[in-house]
Amino acid sequence: MASIRSRGKKLFVDFRYLGVRCRETTNLIDTPENRRKLQKIIERIEAEIVLGTFNYAQYFPKSDKAEEMMALNDRKTSIQTDVPLFKDFAMQFTQEKEIEWRETYRNKIADTLRLYLIPTFGSRPLHLIKKTDVLAFRSSLAKVTYGKTNKHLSAARINSIMVPLGMILKEAAKRYKFDSPFDDIKSLKEPKVNIAPFTLDEVWKFINGVRLDYRNYYLVRFFTGMRTSEIDGLTWDSIDFNRREIVINQALVKGKIVPPKTQESYRAIQMSPWVYDALKEQQKVTYKRSEYVFCSHTGEPFDYNNVNKRVWHPTLKALGLKKRNAYQTRHTAATLWLAAGESPEWIAYQMGHSTTKMLFNTYSRYVPNMTRQDGSAFEALVNLSQVQLDISNTNIDKEVSNENN
Repeated sequence: MASIRSRGKKLFVDFRYLGVRCRETTNLIDTPENRRKLQKIIERIEAEIVLGTFNYAQYFPKSDKAEEMMALNDRKTSIQTDVPLFKDFAMQFTQEKEIEWRETYRNKIADTLRLYLIPTFGSRPLHLIKKTDVLAFRSSLAKVTYGKTNKHLSAARINSIMVPLGMILKEAAKRYKFDSPFDDIKSLKEPKVNIAPFTLDEVWKFINGVRLDYRNYYLVRFFTGMRTSEIDGLTWDSIDFNRREIVINQALVKGKIVPPKTQESYRAIQMSPWVYDALKEQQKVTYKRSEYVFCSHTGEPFDYNNVNKRVWHPTLKALGLKKRNAYQTRHTAATLWLAAGESPEWIAYQMGHSTTKMLFNTYSRYVPNMTRQDGSAFEALVNLSQVQLDISNTNIDKEVSNENN
């Protein structure tokens, strides 16, 4: 039986719940009337405890014991219903899915569970997680900050955290026959990808201005549209000079060789004349030194963070080019192919896309009337830019000569 006591002229309740003695102070002054009010509340609490509907936090929201008692109640309910706790099912689920996931994705899921999902939902029985809990969790992610500038998590990052939560809750709902709290929860709207491709003149300005030992690396990047992980993981056995193709069948991610990003990423990229010549030059430099086409002086593959810091950004700054990330080389290849009038299907294959949808969604303002299908239009565009550059240089030389005379 619960009892009413007084401490410092304030009434407090002394009762037992789940085998634990609980004493909670109220804001009620010790008067006969307040004792009668509190007695009615106690009777309601005892009835709800018997019925199994008592919510500790609802009656004592500011109590230090509320969270502990709620967790204890969740564990008790879980045992009674055979529905596992979130953390236990999450571990089981990820073990079952490991065979389907790449190592990098497995690591990403593990980090998401460790940093976000387990701390929030770990000790809760799955069927007691409500839609309001999921929405409240998502809202809390928007308040998370990171880095020296205290940036907030982007909509894309929040969506990526919510994906494994949704997978776990939906699968648990099927197995244990309860309504999934993730139903009808849509992804946050993500801003359109902001691309900043180089113009063809800027491409040549960068290639001619970058350190000589990185010229071939960036020329291949600009004129193939390869992802950073693909070019950094490129090995000589993937170069076919006879067929003039670069075979993409692996990538370098966090220092490890892994399969390409998607099934469509397995592809053979056609070498343009400039890419062919650049790789031939590179062969003289690294072929006997390393299995990697582009590597450090020790034969190790490039560390893209180091290359960005020491080569990419300093070159942009020195040449007066707009600051942007190195991934823009991939966007540049796509926009130059589109500007040259290449077939969208051919471009999509070169980029490793399954359809042309992403091309039009991302690069729509760069799409002209497209008639060519084999890469020759792009070669003509680059040749034209080189001819124009040669003519310009010739005219400058003539002007200088005339002034000297």
